[in-house]
Amino acid sequence: MQNYLIIFLVSMIPIIELRGAMIYAVGFDLPYLPALMVCVIGNMLPVPFIYFFARKVLLWGAKKKYIGRIFSFFLEKGEHAGQKLVKATGRGGLFLALLLFVGIPLPGTGAWTGTLGASFLNMGFKSTVASVCLGVILAGIIMAVVSTGVFSII
Repeated sequence: MQNYLIIFLVSMIPIIELRGAMIYAVGFDLPYLPALMVCVIGNMLPVPFIYFFARKVLLWGAKKKYIGRIFSFFLEKGEHAGQKLVKATGRGGLFLALLLFVGIPLPGTGAWTGTLGASFLNMGFKSTVASVCLGVILAGIIMAVVSTGVFSII
């Protein structure tokens, strides 16, 4: 039970998220399906908070003397990336684009970044959650396959 708590908590950490938690799960030799479910729940738990509050915090911080520059930087990057994505995929392709962005485990992608990007694009909450959740599941499957392969070599 302790190992499930560890992977649950690790999956909520920005940057590490489910990707790192699935590596732990394979390393702990946990059964795949229960581990994936625990990691998905842990990774999805922060999504509503990110969607509804992260942009507001960045807007608030952009007006502050000492932290304004970094907060403004993140706001500008988010807006620019969002507009670029809309231009490349159109509004109709956002669901799939977000799913793939979250689902393909590369540095800088994941539920945290994807949800923040969706909030910048004013993507609806329900479609954001559905797209991010499917992406998180895809990332979990990919990470389990890759992790199992890596650990079987060692």
